[in-house]
Amino acid sequence: MNIDKYLFVSDEVKLALENKKPVVALESTIISHGMPYPQNVQTALNVEKIVRENGAVPATIAIIQGRMTVGLSPEQIEYLGKKGLEVTKASRRDLPVLLSRGMDGATTVATTMIGASMAGVRVFATGGVGGVHRGAEVTMDISADLEELASTPVMVICAGAKSILDLGLTLEYLETRGVTVIGYRTNELPAFYTTHSGFSVDYRLDTPEEIARAFRVKIDCGLSGGMLVTNPIPEQYAMDLDYINENIDKAIDEMNARGIHGKASTPFLLDMIQMLTGGKSLEANIQLVYNNARLASRVAAALVANG
Repeated sequence: MNIDKYLFVSDEVKLALENKKPVVALESTIISHGMPYPQNVQTALNVEKIVRENGAVPATIAIIQGRMTVGLSPEQIEYLGKKGLEVTKASRRDLPVLLSRGMDGATTVATTMIGASMAGVRVFATGGVGGVHRGAEVTMDISADLEELASTPVMVICAGAKSILDLGLTLEYLETRGVTVIGYRTNELPAFYTTHSGFSVDYRLDTPEEIARAFRVKIDCGLSGGMLVTNPIPEQYAMDLDYINENIDKAIDEMNARGIHGKASTPFLLDMIQMLTGGKSLEANIQLVYNNARLASRVAAALVANG
């Protein structure tokens, strides 16, 4: 199989991997579907800058003209930011058609994991992962992110699952699929905008080195799937739990009233919550992504140092 037909790895990322330097994968739906232009582009470039400042090489991933591209150029990030919602939000199911048609796609957590794994990148920083949606016992709306975590050997560092989800069911699903959920310096699952959820993680680890060692053991033992590392939003940017839940409930009511479902639901809810909170949720979103990029860079460095 000629994988190069469908995969492009930038020279910088390729050289870093060949020389066993730390690399951090970054997603692209946050650029096209996560926030408005030009804030989306500036945030993406800032995340890359933070990764570099913390000793790693950034590898922003997207599908560009039918190729899984690992390590976007600034011009490609600008392109995705300007096109925004016109770019297909690409999950695993979309890959065969997008690649065969030579189309563009902004990669979700699941698809970014696939691209990272294809290129040999082990650590991925994002905002929050998808999960089991509220009411999933009726709708069966469960993010493909969870299945990818169960099968693809990439560590995902995030601020927990998005608070718009059913966090308890999300943890149950991850447990069923054998995905280890780590809390970085916390015993409690962070809930994206807030540090508190009322749900416990599997293990608390307090240093990047401990996290890297645990993932190295997973790799060495041939255990399938990835690992979920949850990193609480910095306290100064965290939102009050009751306040954010009240606005999430309003956003969900509006979504249901409009009949929005499937992959359109998360972008709609995040945008609605941003409006309801007067932009506070967007600022929190940006800061937690920056925070995750810092931790991911340190974990990637420790993973390289650990063999």
